[in-house]
Amino acid sequence: MTIKLEVFTSQSCPYCPMAIDAAEKAVEELGDVIEFEHLDVNENMAKVRELQIMSVPTVVIDDEVAYVGAPEADELIATLKSKL
Repeated sequence: MTIKLEVFTSQSCPYCPMAIDAAEKAVEELGDVIEFEHLDVNENMAKVRELQIMSVPTVVIDDEVAYVGAPEADELIATLKSKL
């Protein structure tokens, strides 16, 4: 079983690097069970509209918005583990 983890960001967002760091730590800890993708909202408008993303960073797990804002790495990891 793999979990799809997507982080939507923009280049002008000061909080987005924290969300990417949390996702990368989750991938480090959980390894192959995570399918991670970093998406720029300006380059992925169809997906942004489909998920109704209104602000960045937004963390999406298995095509559902899980966090609006940057979660702590431990919190994100716990959420991902609960999906296994």
